[in-house]
Amino acid sequence: MGRKKLKIQRLEDLKARQAKYSKRKIGILKKAKELNILCEVDVALLFSSPSGRPTLFVGKNSKGLSSILKRLSNLSFEEREERRAYTIEMLKKIYENSESEFDPLSLSHDTNADTFKLYKDELQELKHILVEKSKILRDWRNPNNVEDINQIKMMEDHLIASLDGLRSRKNQFTIEQQIKERESEVELSISMKLFMHFQL
Repeated sequence: MGRKKLKIQRLEDLKARQAKYSKRKIGILKKAKELNILCEVDVALLFSSPSGRPTLFVGKNSKGLSSILKRLSNLSFEEREERRAYTIEMLKKIYENSESEFDPLSLSHDTNADTFKLYKDELQELKHILVEKSKILRDWRNPNNVEDINQIKMMEDHLIASLDGLRSRKNQFTIEQQIKERESEVELSISMKLFMHFQL
């Protein structure tokens, strides 16, 4: 007698949902651990339980979550969109014969061309603004050549904006450094908890 095919849909009962989550999470973590060891691939899984508690798994051979995220962020826009399209196609194949309420077509990548065009147009606009500002600020190095009070006002505004930008960037670097330190602490803590969990 074969296994009965489970209809995939949201469980209404919170306790049943939590129990199913716990059971399936263990199975997925086991599969991820096996994939990490057998294929020597970097694996990172992030779950959020029905009650909102996060679980993070990073494979043993991985150099950490930040390494995986850094590699992902270094992909070009085109590469990311290519990976996204591939993932959507895989999801379509998986859910073709499924009775799930999930609609992979809702993740359609038809808007990718529009997004790319939008970025391209925005880049052109920014280049145009840069050329205009450069013309006005050309006399920056020699303020004696400036004959218009509006140019002086603009130069003053530019200096103030530059200082504000520098301060903002300094604050951003400080915050990013604190976040990295916190991520390292959390990653270590979660890894230890997961290690202790799997040792039991």
